[in-house]
Amino acid sequence: MLRIITFVGTLLIAAAAQAQSPAFGPQVREFIVEGEPVIALTHVRVMDGTGALAREDQTVVISGGKIAAIGPAAGAQIPAGAKILDRSGYTVIPGLVGMHDHLFYTASVHRDNPGALVVQESFSFPRLYLALGVTTMRTTGSNEPYADLYLQRHIEDGRVVGPHINVTAPYLEGAGTQFAQMHELKDPNEAREFVDFWADEGAGSFKAYMHITRAELGAAIAEAHKHRLTLTGHLCSVTFREAAELGIDDLEHGFIVATDFTPDKQPDVCPPGGTQKYFLQVDAQSAPFQDLIRFLISHHVAITSTLPVFELSAPGRPAPASMTRGLDTLADFARLNYLTLRAASHSNPNNHGAEALKKEMELERAFAAAGGMLLAGPDPTGSGGVVAGFGDLREVELLVEAGFSSAEAIHIATSNGAQFLGLLDRIGTLAPGKNADLVLIHGDPSKDIAEIERVETVFKDGVGYDSAKLIESVRGQVGIR
Repeated sequence: MLRIITFVGTLLIAAAAQAQSPAFGPQVREFIVEGEPVIALTHVRVMDGTGALAREDQTVVISGGKIAAIGPAAGAQIPAGAKILDRSGYTVIPGLVGMHDHLFYTASVHRDNPGALVVQESFSFPRLYLALGVTTMRTTGSNEPYADLYLQRHIEDGRVVGPHINVTAPYLEGAGTQFAQMHELKDPNEAREFVDFWADEGAGSFKAYMHITRAELGAAIAEAHKHRLTLTGHLCSVTFREAAELGIDDLEHGFIVATDFTPDKQPDVCPPGGTQKYFLQVDAQSAPFQDLIRFLISHHVAITSTLPVFELSAPGRPAPASMTRGLDTLADFARLNYLTLRAASHSNPNNHGAEALKKEMELERAFAAAGGMLLAGPDPTGSGGVVAGFGDLREVELLVEAGFSSAEAIHIATSNGAQFLGLLDRIGTLAPGKNADLVLIHGDPSKDIAEIERVETVFKDGVGYDSAKLIESVRGQVGIR
């Protein structure tokens, strides 16, 4: 299947790239630290997102919202009047492209109500995503789609601070959902109507959920492709192989949610009891698994890695700095809710989260080694310990733990996402002529990936934002609508 993708967000990003910076409102201006027309970052280390080794002692020239030049600092030609920032010891990477970056939070969910309700985070999450280096993101499922579309417009207009957003439509879900904010489809015809409606409203992508039927999923995929939009899925009732046969573009969460290896799987039914027992028995080198990944690759199906959300339920792992810092942004009740859920999960003698995380890493590595396109995103859901932005950085760290080099992990989190969204000619790697979406890090993640957390300034369309100030502005706010 030839993937050709267009969406409203693409047009907005293109317009932003072609024009000078919009007239920023006060909520944006207060976070800008570098807004000069021409800026030269000198003596920096460059990890360009292609997967190539880091290049030392480089100069990056930003002009008119684009990268004007990259090359050795020695002999670099810096335009007259440029603001020169000597950043020896710093590293520049492309802006992250978050491919599973929700705008809602679940540790505040009212779990005792009939139908779980999640909290929209239109204020705190855009700031956190941008603060930690996410310059473009896909929401990958919406519970308040009009709020997401409104936010997207206001960011592009310069009234609100945040990354460029590809708004995913509300979930395409079948009967049996646990979430009160999800609509349950009745049949394939309604699935087609649903896609048509939200494509017209401005959605840039679609996502199927756990109880959708094959007929509904197939109808939705075909209709999305008519609009030249993509459809991904967090599936259960439909296997990965079945979804690939229907033409799905992407599958979320790696292989840990796949029901392909569940014995006696019934058609269109999400197996009771989950998939972990059978998932742990999957051998990455076995014929069935290798056959599945070859099938997915031959059908051009990407896999989105969301390792941070699975790390939450893995007992015995040290608390990473990125996640600990993220907890400081939680409202008191949300932090208490998360810590309570975490303690209950980690004390469960039947918790095999650590083994599941290790297995998922192994299978994702095998998929990528076979030529599959791996995407990256944190999925800020679960028990609430994955926070926007911080989780995106943790995903990169966990990819390195899975066996990828630092350069490869950054490539997955930048270039691959841009390629999937059809934006690789504008973002995803650092090269002259591309949008100046880049992250300035005070450290060397090429040698120690944990140093990727030392984000100081994030440039979006050539404008530099103060990471620390953005984070401080939402301290104690996550979990509050």
